[in-house]
Amino acid sequence: MEQYLGTQRCACGKIHTAAIDEVAVGKGVIRRLPEFIAAYGAARPFLLADRNTWKAAGETVAAILQDCGIPFASIVFETGAPEPNEEAVGTAFMHFDPDCDLIIGIGSGVINDIGKLLSSVSGRKYIIVATAPSMDGYASATSSMTMGGLKISLNSRCADVIIGDLDILKQAPARMLKAGLGDMLAKYVSLAEWRISHLITGEYYCERVAQLVRTALKKCIDNAEGLLHRDEAAVQAVFEGLIIGGVAMAYTGVSRPASGTEHYFSHVWDMRGLEFGTPTELHGIQCAAATLKTVELYERVRAVIPDCEKACAAVDAFDYRHWSAQLRSFLGKSGEAMITLEQTEGKYDKATHPARLRRILENWDAIVSILDEELPSAEALAIIMDAVGLPKDLRAIGIDAECARLTFKATKDIRDKYVLARLAWDLGILDELAESIH
Repeated sequence: MEQYLGTQRCACGKIHTAAIDEVAVGKGVIRRLPEFIAAYGAARPFLLADRNTWKAAGETVAAILQDCGIPFASIVFETGAPEPNEEAVGTAFMHFDPDCDLIIGIGSGVINDIGKLLSSVSGRKYIIVATAPSMDGYASATSSMTMGGLKISLNSRCADVIIGDLDILKQAPARMLKAGLGDMLAKYVSLAEWRISHLITGEYYCERVAQLVRTALKKCIDNAEGLLHRDEAAVQAVFEGLIIGGVAMAYTGVSRPASGTEHYFSHVWDMRGLEFGTPTELHGIQCAAATLKTVELYERVRAVIPDCEKACAAVDAFDYRHWSAQLRSFLGKSGEAMITLEQTEGKYDKATHPARLRRILENWDAIVSILDEELPSAEALAIIMDAVGLPKDLRAIGIDAECARLTFKATKDIRDKYVLARLAWDLGILDELAESIH
């Protein structure tokens, strides 16, 4: 992993930086924790965990520190998994001991996101002791949080040290192992959409970063069958793949290399869960099911013959006030936040549509080639998912067809990112694509 850290000049014109000092992956590497603490000259770390992650690794961390005579303060969320919201962040900040000179997160998604925020604001160095290979945020410089009911990525910082002890990681619950692979499967879509957006909108794209993610994804797929057997090579492949996904986001300064439509499906479901108490699953499991659905939709897009008149007529007929009312009904406060964002983003500005449509028409063969190059067939993807027991039917995670259709339409509203639903809107085929979801 060392070759991906630090600062590197790239042919794309950017200087890529992953502000991580070390990634330690292997059996027993948690024992190196005092070494990392000493390297930062720290004397009193602050431990951040929840009830489950404390049992998984926190007790071991505490014992290691006590054996070395290193005093510490801590907060352990008593809920099994705190929500990534203002309340959890506020609780962590209020319990933070200002005499502590280093932060150690013990956990995965939410704990890590809160730890990165606490580190960013306090100015303390941050070490994450990973307890599950379940998501790609370990190495990213953002924190995925819910603020005002809207799922957002807050700028925070990368961890300074990431510790992935295979003896701990391979004991993670099966659902979390599946979630990690699910988050990696999402990279099929994210890379395809990044390239398509580069063609249509001129968005920055780096082939070196994309290839880095492709290579990590292939390694995960090659080892997928061993994951539920807790095979160390499979667990390590997924964990390192997730770290590389985070490094790719740090390199580019955006989430493009690691998330696309499939992540937005998951974000919408999380928003509905917060607003209405509807069912939710682990993020990576939702992403896996959404990746399969997105690949199925792109297979329909491949067969499209772009029609300029149809596209222009659909855009002219689009009534944003009507769609705003649907967003409010479907997502509540989150929908309202999306409507507010549109006032500054102008994604539905009809005056900008002709230029995008022209670029789509001029590059249609290239767009189809990108889909052929980056995406597996839905059938091939389903075989991978079956091998690890990932749900393929959205109903298995509590999403009915009507919810899925509205979710797909709402994916274009979350952020100003060019994804499938926006391409479909530009082509005038949004409704028919949505109606094809069953």
